Amino acid sequence: MRNTIMIALLATTLAGPALAKGDDPARGLESVNVPVVNRSDYMFDAAAPDGSLPPAEQARLDAWLAGLSLGYGDRVYVESNSAYAARRDVSQIVNRYGILLSEGAPVVAGATADGTVRIVVSRTRASMPTCPNWSDRSQPNYANRTLANFGCAMNGNLAAMVADPNDLNFGRASMPGSDGFEGAKAIALYRSWELTAVQEGQARRPLILNNTKEDK
Repeated sequence: MRNTIMIALLATTLAGPALAKGDDPARGLESVNVPVVNRSDYMFDAAAPDGSLPPAEQARLDAWLAGLSLGYGDRVYVESNSAYAARRDVSQIVNRYGILLSEGAPVVAGATADGTVRIVVSRTRASMPTCPNWSDRSQPNYANRTLANFGCAMNGNLAAMVADPNDLNFGRASMPGSDGFEGAKAIALYRSWELTAVQEGQARRPLILNNTKEDK
C-alpha cells in the first residue's frame, strides 16, 4: 500500500508542470519583444520636358527632400523610361545629402506620365510597439516562463541606434573591394593617440606618426 501511495504522489508531481498556465511556455534566451521595421514610400513627380530637370524643378525637388530630412538609411529611386539626363540631375541633388541613387524602384500606385520623372524616397524606421510590456505578472511563475517585458531594453536600444533599419531585415553583404587596412584605421588611431587628462607624474603615451614616436 505504501509503495502504491508513493507512486501516485510521484505521478502527480511529474504531471504538475503540464497543468501550468500555457501549453507552450516561453522559455530560453530568445527575446519576446523584437524590433518592428516599417517602410514608407514618398513620391515626387518632376517635369522633365526635354529629358532633363529645369532649374525650377531642381529647386522644388531640393526643397521637398529637405522637408523630408533626407538622411542615411533612406533610399532614393528614379522611375523613368528614357530620361537619363533627368536621372543625372536627380543624382546630383541627392548627392548633397550624402545619398546615392538605388537601382530599380518600389511598386507604387499610378503610372509615370510622359515628360515627367518620378522620384521615390523609401524610408524605414525601427520601433518597439509592444514595449513596455507588463501584460503578465512576474510572480508567481510556476512554468518558468520568460517575462512579458523581456527584450524591451536591449532591442529598444538597438531599434533606436541602428543606422539603417534595413539591416535588421536583410543584413548586409560584404562590399566588393573592401580593404581591411581602411577598417583598422580607427583602431590604429585609438591605440597610437596620446592620453588626455594626464595627471601630474603620470607617464604619457607617445603619439605615433609615420612609424615614429614623438613625446609631447
